[in-house]
Amino acid sequence: MLLGLVVTAALLVGGGWAVQQALGSAAAGTAGGQKLWIALGAMAAIGLVVGLVVAGRVSPLATFVPSLVLLAWTVVYALDMNRALSLIPDEPSMHWLLTEAGAGDKVLLTSGVYALVGVAMFIPVLIPSRWSRRHDELDDDYEATPEGSYY
Repeated sequence: MLLGLVVTAALLVGGGWAVQQALGSAAAGTAGGQKLWIALGAMAAIGLVVGLVVAGRVSPLATFVPSLVLLAWTVVYALDMNRALSLIPDEPSMHWLLTEAGAGDKVLLTSGVYALVGVAMFIPVLIPSRWSRRHDELDDDYEATPEGSYY
């Protein structure tokens, strides 16, 4: 559950900030600037974390929590656009990092990227083997020998 919350925060805050930095760099026309490389590095790091959680043998809650948040926010956006956009921090009293992440989140939400990532992260939840307990193979190879046997 904790890993799911960390991945959700990474997607919302880190991903939103990185998209906003990349768009700001592209709007300024500075090709290959330092801000762009940092934003692309942040996107790659977030993609790596999401990929490891989706493909790895961790708890299915690690992908279910972020997928639920992203898909629920997308459904709210589809039903009531103003309400979904009001959840984004945009007040000047907020920390500048959250304000920039919120602007990037708006881009990701309105373009449908959060719906795409939410569905991709929900797929591992549907795999039954992810919900079963891991089987320790060493227990099967061990055979108890009767008392007094030679080996």
